[in-house]
Amino acid sequence: MRIVMIGTGYVGLVSGVCFSEFGFDVTCVDVDEKKIERLNAGEVPIFEPGLDALMQRNTAGGRLAFTTDLATAAGEADVVFVAVGTPSRRGDGEADLTYVEAAARQIAAAIRPGTVVVIKSTVVVGTCRRVRDIIRAARPDLDFSIASNPEFLREGAAIEDFMRPNRVICGVDDERAEQMLRRLYRPLYLRETPMVMTTLENAELIKYAANAFLAMKITFINEVSDLCEKVGGNVQEVARGIGLDHRIGGKFLHAGPGYGGSCFPKDTKAFASTGRRHEAPQTLIEQVIAVNDNRKRAMAERILAELGDGAKGATVGILGIAFKPNTDDVRDAPSLEIIPMLQAKGVSVRAHDPEARETASPLLPGITWCESAYEAADGADILVILTEWNEYRVLDFAEVTARMKGRTLMDLRAIYKDDDMAGTGLRYVPVGRKPVEG
Repeated sequence: MRIVMIGTGYVGLVSGVCFSEFGFDVTCVDVDEKKIERLNAGEVPIFEPGLDALMQRNTAGGRLAFTTDLATAAGEADVVFVAVGTPSRRGDGEADLTYVEAAARQIAAAIRPGTVVVIKSTVVVGTCRRVRDIIRAARPDLDFSIASNPEFLREGAAIEDFMRPNRVICGVDDERAEQMLRRLYRPLYLRETPMVMTTLENAELIKYAANAFLAMKITFINEVSDLCEKVGGNVQEVARGIGLDHRIGGKFLHAGPGYGGSCFPKDTKAFASTGRRHEAPQTLIEQVIAVNDNRKRAMAERILAELGDGAKGATVGILGIAFKPNTDDVRDAPSLEIIPMLQAKGVSVRAHDPEARETASPLLPGITWCESAYEAADGADILVILTEWNEYRVLDFAEVTARMKGRTLMDLRAIYKDDDMAGTGLRYVPVGRKPVEG
């Protein structure tokens, strides 16, 4: 079977590589010539643990190729996946389907009869039928199928999520599309992975509803975190207590500076916009978006409050720029909101991130990039943990204290226990519980 994956962004590249690992012949297509050149040279343009080795193995095995020639690739394919970007549209937050529709027009001119076109991009309800209409308008007599197969890949754990997913969601409109998707995911079926075969509309809605619900859990525990700080509670113990209820679960109940990344911000906005457009307002999600936006600003205000009157001319060390560990993705990361607010008050920022420097540098002018967490602490009045990279979980506090000018460690991920701070000489200020004098 020949698979074509249109788009070599995060979703397209990971999915294409993993399908080739299943043993299928996969061609990944992109309009970006420089990206394709890098991929053909064996260079992975994103940071995702394990992806480079998987890509090299399947390229060497002849199962994986990269090209800019969509027409030739799609013309030889049995199934064509669309995995292009759907960024938020300015103003209303609706998903921008420009790239999806452009891909549909190119597909229409290239595919042969019997091809199954699968939308893997995150798209608003009704998009699959819109793509089908675009192809039919261009070639009324063409026999083809349309399907929806939304992704649920966590950055930093994407390969594991693809190879061992909780479930596979497939929206289909005919028997051919269903059988094609069952064949593609047969390796997972042998592992007894649940496959949900449903309608096109349901598959599109499941993706948005799932991300909106997870974003709601994050926002909920962040508000509980604020309450814990006011009344002397400990948000981690509260989260554990409620997370042990199997109806709730402990995942995504970790207090922090707000969610970011490629999915939750744009997907919640698109879901809310869809609700408004169909006169079915998603009021809970509207509130989630507002609370999360305010959360990021509130974290910057906390740092400034710790600095007090000495904010202008002060130095703050920031540990972690990516929106989460094990990725170089900074899209809608809290750092992009927090750091400019500090700079606007005259604060100098020293920053370290194990992977995100290249992607973040153009977006954060005026900061000093450091080679290590300890270098970021040099001369800092306050040191702030913003992303919970593993290397920040085992800091040598003696060295941190020796390098800092001040004595405050603000932990916006609460990765340390209070006992860890005993004897450090640092004032430890975590989210969700009381500060500790070390």
